[in-house]
Amino acid sequence: MMVVQAEGGASVLETSPEQAGRAFDAIGAAGRQAMAEMRRVLGVLREESDGAAGRSPQPGLDAVGQLVDGVRRAGLAVELRVEGRPRPLPAGLDLTAYRIVQEALTNALRHARAGQATVTVRYGDERLELEVADDGQGPPSGLADPAANGHGLVGMRERVALFGGQLHVGARDGGGFTVVAQLPTGP
Repeated sequence: MMVVQAEGGASVLETSPEQAGRAFDAIGAAGRQAMAEMRRVLGVLREESDGAAGRSPQPGLDAVGQLVDGVRRAGLAVELRVEGRPRPLPAGLDLTAYRIVQEALTNALRHARAGQATVTVRYGDERLELEVADDGQGPPSGLADPAANGHGLVGMRERVALFGGQLHVGARDGGGFTVVAQLPTGP
């Protein structure tokens, strides 16, 4: 349907711009609907394939030590630092923080060919800051916005934005890559 609408819109673009505009609007709506349906299907498939694992509690920052241990076993030397006083966080924020650290370490291990990384979790009075720095090759040279390259970094940006936070990613001085997420924890 989208292909037919695209071809129809293209064929009347010069002679009837309004009709072409309606065709392109219909393409956008059909695409959004298809993406929503695909997400629902993938969600069902994930639940079915996960079985009992899909019903287990979601991880939070209390499981970051286990995550770091697993990454170490995979071959990346990781140092974990916790600054400030750890405290309970809302479940969604706690899961988001864990997933950001997980994705940053995954990127360091798989894509950056890093040898070592440092994970710093900073508990402030009104915010949580996560920093993952590695000594890997960093982003491809000339990449203006490394966060736009790859689904993992885009996913991190979306997670942080959901909580009104900020994400900074980029090359480190002297080589490597850094991910810094700042998440508000106050009211």
